[in-house]
Amino acid sequence: MANAPDAPSGIEHPVKWRFESKKINDTEYDLHLIADIDKGWTIYAQDVEPNGPVPTSFLFEKSGGYTLVGPAKEEGKKKSGIDPFFKTQVSKFIESPAIFIQRVKVSDPSRPIVGNLEFMACNDVRCLAPETIDFSFNLSTGTGAAAGPLIVDSGNGKVIDQTVPTIRETYKTPVGNCGEEAVARGQNLVWTFLLGFIGGLLALLTPCVFPMIPLTVSFFTKSSKDRKSGLRNALLYGLSIITIYVAIGLLITAVFGATALNELSTNWIANTLFFLIFLAFAFSFFGYYEITLPSSWSTKSDAMAEKGGFLGTFFMAFTLALVSFSCTGPIIGSAIVQSATSTMGPFTVMLGFSTALAIPFALFAAFPAWLQSLPRSGSWMNSVKVVLGFLELALALKFLSVADMTMHWNILPYEVFMGLWVLIFGAMTAYLFGLIRFPHDSPMKKLSPVRGTLAGLSLVLTVYLASGFMVDNKTESYASLSLMSGLAPPAHYNLLLKQSDVDPAIKARYPSFSKCANNLDCFKDYYEGMAYAKEVNRPVLLDFTGYGCVNCRKTEEHIWVETDVWNKLAKDFVLISLYVDDRKPLPETLISKLQNTKIRNVGNKWADFQIVNFEQNSQPLYVMMSPDERVLAAPRGYQEGVEGYVNFLKCGENTFQNTSGKLGME
Repeated sequence: MANAPDAPSGIEHPVKWRFESKKINDTEYDLHLIADIDKGWTIYAQDVEPNGPVPTSFLFEKSGGYTLVGPAKEEGKKKSGIDPFFKTQVSKFIESPAIFIQRVKVSDPSRPIVGNLEFMACNDVRCLAPETIDFSFNLSTGTGAAAGPLIVDSGNGKVIDQTVPTIRETYKTPVGNCGEEAVARGQNLVWTFLLGFIGGLLALLTPCVFPMIPLTVSFFTKSSKDRKSGLRNALLYGLSIITIYVAIGLLITAVFGATALNELSTNWIANTLFFLIFLAFAFSFFGYYEITLPSSWSTKSDAMAEKGGFLGTFFMAFTLALVSFSCTGPIIGSAIVQSATSTMGPFTVMLGFSTALAIPFALFAAFPAWLQSLPRSGSWMNSVKVVLGFLELALALKFLSVADMTMHWNILPYEVFMGLWVLIFGAMTAYLFGLIRFPHDSPMKKLSPVRGTLAGLSLVLTVYLASGFMVDNKTESYASLSLMSGLAPPAHYNLLLKQSDVDPAIKARYPSFSKCANNLDCFKDYYEGMAYAKEVNRPVLLDFTGYGCVNCRKTEEHIWVETDVWNKLAKDFVLISLYVDDRKPLPETLISKLQNTKIRNVGNKWADFQIVNFEQNSQPLYVMMSPDERVLAAPRGYQEGVEGYVNFLKCGENTFQNTSGKLGME
């Protein structure tokens, strides 16, 4: 069993390896490399697209005693599709064990077969740095094992100890007493509930739902014997609406499972299908056709409602759900797809949707006199549907964009996507001003105050979207719009703009000096970056990252681009980005003195540096340091929010300024 050495609490090892060999005939053996994977974690198969995660791979040392027979075969429960982290086609093992079988033809069974494997483990929220395991098979005994602690001698490689004493002294008790923040939890579910609630409010205004309010009130007024029973029936009706829609959310999760829903939301086939479905929803809302459930369903449900009592009240609510489907279906579908990346997403979004839908129905059923305050049904309800049609059309492009980026079709780069959104909301503005009409619209005699206000807001939104074509001089890319975060492609995925080169004078002295995210200058070597920081006497932001680190990209695309953050990184800090998955080979194999592991490539080196100094192996990790290698403030992992990141940087900067000149004297 490949057990990690005793590790600090911040280091995770969710995958353990064991090795077995089986004799097939006199000259052939099967080598079994078996990964036992902790629940909730995955590893990737051997065949992965470029720009994706690190695949599981095996390197057998050349020997005259055996030859490999074909590639390693894979056994175990796998899932294939577009990975939600890497936005590319992958195959990964989702349950333990994952078994890899390599057949070998052996000429001398007495000689051990040695080699190493590399893999990367991910869960729902993060990926760990790639890990390398050495192994050895003894065919004469039929056993295999992970290589034990390395014997430190010149034959194995140069031994290095990357421990920096000043880091070890200060990373748990930083020079400054600020920087650490609590991570807000449950925030996503609150937004998911609000997403559903807003969808429910919009559904109330559609012509399929709004006219049902007086009909429902009439039903309860006639069937209730007294005031008390009327209130009870109204409450039961509201709870029935919530129960029905929440049950739909639970059913979706139960049928597909959280993992499948997560993968469905990023699968290119599913997203292309969603694009086509939302196009159909949009033109249905525009009035060119209507999407309905079979009429027999609502007829049978209505018959059950006539029986009265609790069952009758429940089926009255069920009838509402069926009859209103042509208007609520597209809204529900949109909300569920948007929320499908978490286990509780469909449940929470349907709870929000049904709550917004149930409250008005229950209140008007309990207090019929309030009906007098409702506006009359009319052409305004069709206008609500048309506006929803424009929103569905815009959302359809979001799904096509996901498929485009994952499959590298290059049909919806930033300029095309944003241009289409400007056209859609420009058309919606023209519609609200009465310049264009759809099949079920009546001629507009005058612009009402409400419609005029909405038209003005739509115009402002159109202008705002158009401002996304402004070029940000600091990043030399388009100015990403905060409201489009998660909807539009990243600004660097464009057709027309290219970034400038770094200062050649600095590059000549420090070869790792290069352009990183958002046109920021950075060093990709710790020692070169620290040397430059001493030259210019600036604090350092040490960025443990990875080419395949999704949360690193989120921070760079949505936090580092903000002016306050970008200016500090560009002008006040020396940025050192260490990529723990950089597979560029080192000139020679090194040996980590503290971990007793081989360091074969650049990524191994920086992963070892992170572990031995900070006792963590997950990314991103942001550490602010002084040029004399002392930690200025509590390190920060992935957290959303620009304000928190700005405060984090200010904390380190202020600490450095207050202690500058004193640190080296301590």
